[in-house]
Amino acid sequence: MGEMFPKDALRVRRVYEAPEPADGARVLIDRLWPRGLSKADARLTEWCKDVAPSNELRRWYGHQGERFEEFAERYRAELAQEGAPEALERLRGLAAEGPLTLLTATKDVSFSHATVLTEVLREGL
Repeated sequence: MGEMFPKDALRVRRVYEAPEPADGARVLIDRLWPRGLSKADARLTEWCKDVAPSNELRRWYGHQGERFEEFAERYRAELAQEGAPEALERLRGLAAEGPLTLLTATKDVSFSHATVLTEVLREGL
Protein backbone atom coordinates (compact mmCIF):
# COMPACT_ATOMS: atom_id res chain seq x y z
CA MET A 1 0.00 0.00 0.00
CA GLY A 2 2.44 2.73 1.14
CA GLU A 3 6.03 3.21 0.01
CA MET A 4 8.60 0.79 1.37
CA PHE A 5 11.24 2.30 3.59
CA PRO A 6 14.41 1.08 5.25
CA LYS A 7 13.99 -0.64 8.61
CA ASP A 8 16.06 2.04 10.36
CA ALA A 9 13.85 4.82 8.96
CA LEU A 10 11.26 4.01 11.61
CA ARG A 11 11.88 3.85 15.33
CA VAL A 12 10.05 4.14 18.63
CA ARG A 13 11.17 6.18 21.62
CA ARG A 14 9.68 7.45 24.83
CA VAL A 15 8.57 11.05 24.46
CA TYR A 16 10.38 11.91 27.72
CA GLU A 17 13.79 11.07 26.19
CA ALA A 18 15.74 14.05 24.88
CA PRO A 19 15.31 14.64 21.14
CA GLU A 20 18.18 13.48 18.94
CA PRO A 21 19.17 14.66 15.46
CA ALA A 22 18.64 11.10 14.14
CA ASP A 23 14.95 11.26 15.15
CA GLY A 24 13.90 12.96 11.94
CA ALA A 25 10.15 13.58 12.06
CA ARG A 26 8.92 13.25 15.66
CA VAL A 27 5.30 12.15 15.94
CA LEU A 28 3.42 11.65 19.20
CA ILE A 29 1.08 8.64 18.81
CA ASP A 30 -0.72 8.83 22.17
CA ARG A 31 -4.31 10.02 22.56
CA LEU A 32 -3.50 11.95 25.76
CA TRP A 33 -0.78 14.58 26.14
CA PRO A 34 2.15 13.23 28.23
CA ARG A 35 1.99 14.37 31.84
CA GLY A 36 4.56 16.98 32.84
CA LEU A 37 5.93 17.58 29.33
CA SER A 38 5.87 20.98 27.66
CA LYS A 39 5.12 21.28 23.97
CA ALA A 40 8.48 23.03 23.50
CA ASP A 41 10.40 20.17 25.15
CA ALA A 42 8.56 17.55 23.08
CA ARG A 43 9.76 19.13 19.79
CA LEU A 44 7.07 17.36 17.80
CA THR A 45 6.61 17.40 14.07
CA GLU A 46 2.98 16.51 14.76
CA TRP A 47 0.59 14.82 17.16
CA CYS A 48 -1.25 11.96 15.49
CA LYS A 49 -4.13 11.00 17.80
CA ASP A 50 -5.91 9.10 15.00
CA VAL A 51 -3.54 6.13 15.35
CA ALA A 52 -3.81 5.89 19.14
CA PRO A 53 -5.88 3.07 20.64
CA SER A 54 -9.36 4.02 21.78
CA ASN A 55 -9.75 4.98 25.43
CA GLU A 56 -11.84 1.83 25.95
CA LEU A 57 -9.15 -0.44 24.50
CA ARG A 58 -6.38 1.33 26.39
CA ARG A 59 -8.25 0.96 29.70
CA TRP A 60 -9.09 -2.70 29.01
CA TYR A 61 -5.45 -3.52 28.22
CA GLY A 62 -3.98 -1.68 31.21
CA HIS A 63 -0.50 -2.77 30.06
CA GLN A 64 -1.08 -6.28 31.38
CA GLY A 65 1.40 -8.44 29.50
CA GLU A 66 -0.90 -11.47 29.34
CA ARG A 67 -3.43 -9.37 27.38
CA PHE A 68 -0.92 -8.05 24.83
CA GLU A 69 -1.73 -10.48 22.00
CA GLU A 70 -5.46 -9.80 22.20
CA PHE A 71 -4.76 -6.08 22.59
CA ALA A 72 -2.66 -6.15 19.42
CA GLU A 73 -5.49 -7.86 17.49
CA ARG A 74 -8.10 -5.39 18.73
CA TYR A 75 -5.80 -2.44 18.04
CA ARG A 76 -5.12 -3.65 14.48
CA ALA A 77 -8.89 -3.79 13.96
CA GLU A 78 -9.20 -0.20 15.21
CA LEU A 79 -6.47 0.89 12.78
CA ALA A 80 -8.69 -0.27 9.91
CA GLN A 81 -11.50 2.16 10.77
CA GLU A 82 -12.47 5.80 11.38
CA GLY A 83 -9.70 8.03 10.10
CA ALA A 84 -6.85 5.72 11.01
CA PRO A 85 -6.07 4.54 7.43
CA GLU A 86 -5.48 8.16 6.34
CA ALA A 87 -3.27 8.75 9.38
CA LEU A 88 -1.31 5.57 8.60
CA GLU A 89 -0.68 6.79 5.07
CA ARG A 90 0.50 10.13 6.44
CA LEU A 91 2.99 8.32 8.73
CA ARG A 92 4.18 6.13 5.85
CA GLY A 93 4.72 9.28 3.82
CA LEU A 94 6.81 10.84 6.59
CA ALA A 95 8.88 7.64 6.88
CA ALA A 96 9.42 7.59 3.11
CA GLU A 97 10.83 11.15 3.28
CA GLY A 98 13.36 10.36 6.00
CA PRO A 99 13.67 9.02 9.52
CA LEU A 100 10.43 8.82 11.52
CA THR A 101 10.34 8.48 15.29
CA LEU A 102 7.07 7.43 16.90
CA LEU A 103 6.83 8.84 20.40
CA THR A 104 4.84 7.50 23.33
CA ALA A 105 4.70 8.12 27.07
CA THR A 106 4.28 4.38 27.68
CA LYS A 107 6.87 3.04 30.13
CA ASP A 108 7.32 -0.37 28.46
CA VAL A 109 7.45 0.42 24.76
CA SER A 110 7.90 -3.23 23.74
CA PHE A 111 4.40 -4.10 25.05
CA SER A 112 2.67 -0.99 23.76
CA HIS A 113 0.61 0.19 20.83
CA ALA A 114 3.81 1.73 19.44
CA THR A 115 5.24 -1.74 18.75
CA VAL A 116 2.04 -2.86 17.01
CA LEU A 117 1.85 0.39 15.03
CA THR A 118 5.44 -0.03 13.86
CA GLU A 119 4.64 -3.55 12.60
CA VAL A 120 1.53 -2.27 10.80
CA LEU A 121 3.46 0.54 9.13
CA ARG A 122 6.17 -1.86 7.98
CA GLU A 123 3.62 -4.36 6.63
CA GLY A 124 1.61 -1.79 4.72
CA LEU A 125 -1.46 -3.24 6.54
